[in-house]
Amino acid sequence: MPTDNLNKVLASDTCPQEDVRSRFSAKYLVLSIVLSLTSMGLLIYFTYSPGLFDRLYWNRTPGLFIALFVVALRVWFLSAKIHYLSESRLSWLASLRVVLCWEFTSSVTPSTIGGAPMATYVMTREKVSLGQSSAIVIYAIMLDQLILVFAIPVLFGLGLFLPVVPENAGWAGQGAMILIYLLLLSYALFLSYGVFRNPGILKRTVNLVFSLPFLRRYRYKVAREAESLEAYSHELRKKPRSFVYKAFLLSTLAFLAKVWLPTIVLLSFVPADVLLSFLRSLAMTLAGMFMPTPGGSGGLEGLYALFQGPLMERREFLGIAVFMWRLISFYVLVGVGLFALSWYLNVGTSEAAGRDREKARSEK
Repeated sequence: MPTDNLNKVLASDTCPQEDVRSRFSAKYLVLSIVLSLTSMGLLIYFTYSPGLFDRLYWNRTPGLFIALFVVALRVWFLSAKIHYLSESRLSWLASLRVVLCWEFTSSVTPSTIGGAPMATYVMTREKVSLGQSSAIVIYAIMLDQLILVFAIPVLFGLGLFLPVVPENAGWAGQGAMILIYLLLLSYALFLSYGVFRNPGILKRTVNLVFSLPFLRRYRYKVAREAESLEAYSHELRKKPRSFVYKAFLLSTLAFLAKVWLPTIVLLSFVPADVLLSFLRSLAMTLAGMFMPTPGGSGGLEGLYALFQGPLMERREFLGIAVFMWRLISFYVLVGVGLFALSWYLNVGTSEAAGRDREKARSEK
């Protein structure tokens, strides 16, 4: 796509903007919390034993504060990535608000929806054009997929020597994880190749896949996104390699912070094999991407029990470990993200009231 066409895409504010309210509903928030509380309640019920807190390794529990710091560090890395990708069009504070809204929506909506539409919307509220917002979101997602190109081969290779997938998962669990590895790796390789080497293949593939009868109704919408990605890919290839490297580094650090969190919480209760716990945390993070429930709630708690539970020498701590992990990684972000989202709603209400007052004065 010629550069002037790209500039039109990136500078345009006239593209039809999706109604974010149709993508997010309070029912998702309620369902996500109910599923999470239910699964955690069951785990605590089946693993709790009287006098549990008397048997805690209290010298380990300060690790929970480290976990909380790691969450804050991850949010900072994500904010730095958005600030960097926007080439400072978004301030640090605005980047933080965007990330919190993105994380909030991702935490309470199904994976098929995710937080990308909300991130695009709130960036437009920060006076970034719709085209530029879409490009930033697309590139941020692409960087996350690029991490998988490196992470999955390492995970698969070490899995040949270490029990990354617990034995109690059985052959079905082993097969499911291999399928997840292959699907994610194939998608990540295709997206990376399309963005960095052959942008045209993205649009051609989308047109081919969405020409199928049962997908044809989504063709226009997806083709538009593919065209934006192709346009941004051409522009991205003109940037210095240092731009890509720094953005990738920030994305990787945020990803590693997310993967380390379950291990840090585990070690806050019992001693365990650190390397194996980290690898299992990485595997469960990948498996969590396929959870159909809002934010993966219900399923993620089960994955923690499946992957990290066997590493706990005292299984009675499993329920409280899952509770603390979700409290730090889910409920804290949901609460702070809801506060950030309400900021945009309040600003929108104030702007609407200002327009009404201005209209009333002009009519007098």
